[in-house]
Amino acid sequence: MARERGNVSEAAEQDAPQTSLHQRILDDIRGKIVSGELAPGARIPFEHELTAAYSCSRMTVNKALSQLAKAGLIERRRRSGSFVTRPRSQAAVLEIHDIKTEVEALGLPYGFALTERRRRKATRDDRERLGLAEGGQVLELACRHMAGGRAFCL
Repeated sequence: MARERGNVSEAAEQDAPQTSLHQRILDDIRGKIVSGELAPGARIPFEHELTAAYSCSRMTVNKALSQLAKAGLIERRRRSGSFVTRPRSQAAVLEIHDIKTEVEALGLPYGFALTERRRRKATRDDRERLGLAEGGQVLELACRHMAGGRAFCL
């Protein structure tokens, strides 16, 4: 029988999935970026600061930061540090697939909600851009893209 230690049994601790330290560092920083706690342009703590905070090797921190850079969440600058990048989802609104791919690259579940749907008369600009005849109509859609249950892009 497993002994109780605090509120968690030793057996439960052994059965719980273990998250590697570099993954925990990556998840912590990614969470702060996605939540907005670390805004675009904000400096990520230096590697030596993270090694002290997580009591780990520089190589472990480097692995986490490299994965964040590969996902496009941070930019690493030699001798200056690592900085949160500006979101790349500045693309056309209809490129939903690209936003979904970006969210999934962050390791977060993607979702979206249709927030507005209306039919309206096409403006002159609409007619020129879309090749519509005078009196044509446009279906206007607005949706909220979600990353991990939080608003990501409108």
